[in-house]
Amino acid sequence: MSSAGPLPELTVVHVPVSDPRVEPLLRELGDEYSTRYGKDAHAELARYPDEEFTAPYGGVLLLLLERGQAVAGGAFRRYDATTAELKRIWTHSAHRRRGHARQVVAELEREATRRGYRRIYLTTGPRQPEARNLYLATGYTPLFATDADPESIGPLPFEKHLPTPVDQLIKDGTSARTPRKRETTASAIDASTINPPEHR
Repeated sequence: MSSAGPLPELTVVHVPVSDPRVEPLLRELGDEYSTRYGKDAHAELARYPDEEFTAPYGGVLLLLLERGQAVAGGAFRRYDATTAELKRIWTHSAHRRRGHARQVVAELEREATRRGYRRIYLTTGPRQPEARNLYLATGYTPLFATDADPESIGPLPFEKHLPTPVDQLIKDGTSARTPRKRETTASAIDASTINPPEHR
């Protein structure tokens, strides 16, 4: 029996929305949400100014790269003084079911903690069961009745309280994670769960 061999090393990069590696992910994201919700979702991707996802404005956009190619991404923006809002979490359709979304969320949580945020807030659409399951599985608290019909609720809100920076350092130091390579470009910007066109 042959071995599959080690998985390729993944690199985390902080980039601006204008980075050419971002556009294919956002385009596919918009296409899929347009299909799910029956209306053009691409305008929603441009709803927030690009600068909201840069460090000076309290946000970040990161990509997960495999051999230099973007396989997943996500972002957060400043929601209030102590809360970051996740936006546009996405995994390329050719690279799903490999834990990339979980890694993106974990990276965003670590970055939010380093920035001094104490809480994460997000909403996801009622026709995105994969996103709902991801957040439930990664410790997010649903701010809605989970036994209700999602379509009757609309955007599904979640929250998660973050550890202090010291607690995060202890957690990172004792966690048996596979070492990851990280690279950060000069500016940082956008991507979490995008809401459907009619949502916030």
